[in-house]
Amino acid sequence: MVVRKADTLHGLTKTLNTTMKSAYELAMERLEKSSPTQKVTAAKKAEIAELETVYKAKKAEREVFLKDQIAKAEAKQEFHDVAELEQQLTRDLRKLDNELEEKKEKVRAGKG
Repeated sequence: MVVRKADTLHGLTKTLNTTMKSAYELAMERLEKSSPTQKVTAAKKAEIAELETVYKAKKAEREVFLKDQIAKAEAKQEFHDVAELEQQLTRDLRKLDNELEEKKEKVRAGKG
């Protein structure tokens, strides 16, 4: 810590306490001011864990169903259908991930 005397202002001297901070520390201070950290209670953590479990099961169920459909289409050599089903699988999994994140944010914000 560096302590130095500043110029006098209206006859008063001010002592400035300055410490060098890293860019990381400065960035973290700015982030904390713009969006303070939220405390997540044990109940909220449990609710989030439950949501994650439910959505993991939903994703697995959708994946098993569509992969079965993809295998059937491949067996019939319907490659256009295979591509469509693979795209649908990607969309469905992304949609479920987005739903999960929205619900987790609601829980964190106390609106769950």
